[in-house]
Amino acid sequence: MKNLKLILSLFALILFLGCSDENNDVDLDGVNAPSNISALTTITQDNSGNVTFLPRGEGVTQFEIYFGDATTAPVFVNPGGTITHKYKEGKFQAKIVGVTINGKKTETIQEVTVSFLAPTSFEPTITIGSNLSINVTAKAELETFFQVYFGDVANEVPVDFMQDEVITHTYLNPGTYQVKVVALSGGVATTQKTQSVTVTNLFAAPVPTIPAANVISMFSDSYTNVAVDTWRTSWSQANLEDIDISGNKTKKYSALNFVGIEATTTPINASAMTFFHVDVWSSDFTEFKVKLVDFGANGAFGGGDDKEHEITIPNPEKEKWVSLDIPLSDFTGLTTRSHIAQLIFVGAPSGNTTVYVDNVFFYNQAGSITAAPTPSVAASKVISMFSDAYTNVTVDTWRTSWSSATLTDLSINGNATKKYSALDFVGIEATTTPINATAMTHFHTDVWSSDFTQFKIKLVDFGANGAFGGGDDVEHEITISSPAKGSWVSLDIPLSSFTGLTTRAHIAQLIYVGAPSGNNTVYIDNVYFHN
Repeated sequence: MKNLKLILSLFALILFLGCSDENNDVDLDGVNAPSNISALTTITQDNSGNVTFLPRGEGVTQFEIYFGDATTAPVFVNPGGTITHKYKEGKFQAKIVGVTINGKKTETIQEVTVSFLAPTSFEPTITIGSNLSINVTAKAELETFFQVYFGDVANEVPVDFMQDEVITHTYLNPGTYQVKVVALSGGVATTQKTQSVTVTNLFAAPVPTIPAANVISMFSDSYTNVAVDTWRTSWSQANLEDIDISGNKTKKYSALNFVGIEATTTPINASAMTFFHVDVWSSDFTEFKVKLVDFGANGAFGGGDDKEHEITIPNPEKEKWVSLDIPLSDFTGLTTRSHIAQLIFVGAPSGNTTVYVDNVFFYNQAGSITAAPTPSVAASKVISMFSDAYTNVTVDTWRTSWSSATLTDLSINGNATKKYSALDFVGIEATTTPINATAMTHFHTDVWSSDFTQFKIKLVDFGANGAFGGGDDVEHEITISSPAKGSWVSLDIPLSSFTGLTTRAHIAQLIYVGAPSGNNTVYIDNVYFHN
């Protein structure tokens, strides 16, 4: 019967290909052997010993299943099909064989446990992934299979899985969910555990772009890290977990009041550095503080030559990575920096906040970037898109989905700044409320880069219909060749220079372009129209 099925399948395939194109040759020898062969085995909870096999694999035309008990002849199952077999109690080595249309085979041995007792030694593992996802695995004794309920829908149908299999689930919304994992055998009794998990929009922190030669790193996958004695001192008031987010190592501090981090064995000499950097993410903090402590030449805290200073970041943005690039000159009390042995993070509300931390390092950037200059144009003459000096209009996004750049919102000397790294081009849109700049005469933006060779600015008016490509769009792009590096460049461009921008009543798009393409970093501040 098996050979007949394969012959018929071959005949049908050849007939189909021959009818569709008489010149096609069917190379069956080129078909690869099956891969990823396994089976989901579930058992009914009625002491019957009835186990159902759902074989799985890639490139399979048919499965052969050898049950591993007294039944020696295989059964044949088509992809997507199941077969039920009655076992006695015990452990059995079932063989699952995947067969291709040309007869190539791949097989695997899968243990089937049949017991009518409740599973024992049950150990489910739930790990928080990124972007609202979790991963679930489990192991136990006397179990045949597992089920997991993710707790996010009513009348939930559980997902069946096997030991060592990883089940990933993505929630629609952030929140706390009750995840129930059940170990099942062939009897009525089951073993189960429920765990509360909190998921967020958390994803891996942005990848730093500072050259390694300019960095002293305490914690980052991007650099070689110096020795740190502890990331949570005994006197800290916080819980520490070392976690992995999308393959990126991250520190998670929960119930955070304050946490001490020490490098006392080998204090850090940051005398040649100009900035301290850290990326932080939280869904609930209202304030964040960073303290640096230099223990002095004697290397002992309280030795008489300690220096320290604490920086406060009020109301940091939530549910996103906040990149803090703090000039070391802002740590005014840190008058020496050659024996930095202690770093302290403080969160608020005290003891009731969770903060994720990554990319903790000192660096020296050519040009020593400071905050952009403060604009002096009267607010009554300005339409501001982004500036701490003015009230800003609504901007839908500072990085469209079709952009080729990485956006980081950071603070420099307490001044909000946009950082575009790996910049080719970035789209900024105000489509919900387009900007009427008809009464304005200039477009202004401050830009800073240590590596750009060219910078372009495009303004696009979507027209009265408010839709891009609606037939009444107008636009123009200005090129700034060889802009100065390592200092803020204030661009005040007459709108009359945007000669193709013949209407300005519905400006909905601003595009920045950097060169060398995809290999430059540009800081942006004070983006506005003015008269």
